[in-house]
Amino acid sequence: MKLSYDPQDILVRADKGRIAQVISNLLSNAFKSIKENGKGGTVTIDIENKVSAGGPNKNDREIVVSISDEGESIDSKILPSLFSKFVSTYSSKGTGLGLFISKSIVEAHGGKIWAENNSSSDGKKGAVFTFSIPLSKGEHEERRQDEQQQ
Repeated sequence: MKLSYDPQDILVRADKGRIAQVISNLLSNAFKSIKENGKGGTVTIDIENKVSAGGPNKNDREIVVSISDEGESIDSKILPSLFSKFVSTYSSKGTGLGLFISKSIVEAHGGKIWAENNSSSDGKKGAVFTFSIPLSKGEHEERRQDEQQQ
């Protein structure tokens, strides 16, 4: 497993337990995918503090968490409905509720969640699950003021 993150402090006002639930679910899915492919592989977690894409204010910031694996890619027929109730990508037992619940949690925090197949240049398969959560306005304003003073 690899972890990469932006070295600056990342503080988000969020329900710690629920966000941990989202991360735990995405990690569990990544490890299941690697196990099912029978070849092993790496799970990578990337955490970034980015300017929001398409937000009302060009300077709005968000935390973006991506969890990628080197397991099997997601069937293109399932991808559009992946975050719906009872949809599962794995042949192993599961309720098909994990991604649906994760989506509900992320959206309750004002964020977005999505999945895509790995398109790495080294030919490795796998999937990437990403979610973003906006920084709170207070955090954002303090950071902007600090940047302007420097």
